[in-house]
This record gives sequence, structure tokens and C-alpha cells, in this order.
Amino acid sequence: MTSVSSRPLRSRILAGPQAGALGILGFLATWEIACRSGLVDDRYVPPASRVLVATVRYFGEGEFWRAVGRTMSGWAIGLAIAAGAAIVLGIIIGSSDVLRRGTHSTIEFLRPIPSVALIPLAVLVFGTSLRSTLLLVVYAAFWQVLIQVLYGVGDVDPVASDTAKSYRLGRVARVRYLVWPTALPYVMTGLRLGAAVALILAVTAELVIGGGGLGELISLAQSGGAIDKLYALIFVAGLLGVAINVGMRAIERRTLAWHTSVRGEVAL
Repeated sequence: MTSVSSRPLRSRILAGPQAGALGILGFLATWEIACRSGLVDDRYVPPASRVLVATVRYFGEGEFWRAVGRTMSGWAIGLAIAAGAAIVLGIIIGSSDVLRRGTHSTIEFLRPIPSVALIPLAVLVFGTSLRSTLLLVVYAAFWQVLIQVLYGVGDVDPVASDTAKSYRLGRVARVRYLVWPTALPYVMTGLRLGAAVALILAVTAELVIGGGGLGELISLAQSGGAIDKLYALIFVAGLLGVAINVGMRAIERRTLAWHTSVRGEVAL
């Protein structure tokens, strides 16, 4: 019979970061067994052990780190531009019923357009420079943040809004003390979603357009038939995605430490 004291410990292990680590180890073990047993042709899917060895070798190459730096530069700059523009426009549009109704159809038309469909336009206008990557990253991340900001501004309590007007608070004061605190949880969600999308588009742009970065290394490994290196680079891209998500969640928890959702999460 399981003791009472062991149940909380087991729950903490299964609910904490250890659960994610166990899941990754299980996936790698399944991958390795599938390749070693012949279920998967290792000419197309190498064993996990070979991919991990290739990944570790990459860590000692300067060219690899320069490529990672290019990818992360395009990601960071594009996300910053998209977030700044989306937050400002979202607050302006969301604060006006006329603007919200007038722009709704335009937003719903532009938002579903895949960013990769803009690749020919980006190459035509900017060539294979960093600006082509930024165009795709900004376009993809912008809508993720904008929609969340609009939801956040629309969630402002009407009673609180009327009270602010009755006290004759100016527009800037209302945004600072009423709109922004209400919209901030939505903004952080939009930033977290936009960060993930921005990384996807940064790697995709480099893969198709070139200009350096992880995407171009992946393309070169594929064209050269270096399957181990190809999977190693894909694995690194996945690690970057995990690191970005963990980092954004940490920033979100710190920024929203006062919010009930985060306080309830910490209490659990």
C-alpha cells in the first residue's frame, strides 16, 4: 500500500520538469530502438545516438554558432518590431468601436494569409538579405500579438471604464491604469505565441531564401546527403524552440506575478 507521504512526492515528480525530461528520454529510446531493430531504414532516419553525436560535434564549430546567431537575430528583431507595432495598433483600434468595426474585415482577410506565400515578394523587394527574413517574421508574429491585444482591450470592465470617465481621467491615464493592466495577460500570451511562430518563419525563410542561419545549414546538409547532420540541425532547431518557450513562460510568470492566474498556478 502506497504511503500518504509518498503520494505528494510522486505527484510533484510527474507534474514538474522531470516529467518532460522523462518524456524526451522515452522518445529518444523509442527512436533508437526503432532504427536499430530495422523498423525504420537508417538511410533516411538515423538512430538517435548518431544524431546526438553529430549535434555535440556541431557545438564545437564556429560556423554553427554564427548560423545560430543569425537565426536568433532575425527572430529577435522581427519579434520586437511585430510586438511593438501590434501593441500600439491593438490599443488604438481596440479603444474605438468605430475602428474595431471598420478594421475587422481587413484583419480577418489578412490574418489567414500564410507568411510563406510572401517569400517571392520578399525576394523581389529585398533579395536574400536579412530584411527578407524580417518581412516574413514580422508578418507572422504581428497577427498573433494583435489579436490577443484586441481581446485584452475588449475585456476592460465597462463599469471601471465609466468610472474612469466620470473622474475625467485622460486618454493616456486610462490606457496606463485601466486598459494596460487588463490587456497585459493577453499581451503576454500573444508574445509567447508570436515568439514560437517567429522562430518557425525565421528558419523557414533561411531554408528557402538563404542568407545564412540554421535554415541554410539544413538546406546544405540535405543537398549534400549528410543525413546525420540534417537531423542534428533539426534537433537543434527544436531545442531552440523549447528554450524560447521556457524563457517566455518565465518572463510571463514574472511579469504577471500579481495576476490571479499566475498566483493560482504558483499555489498549485
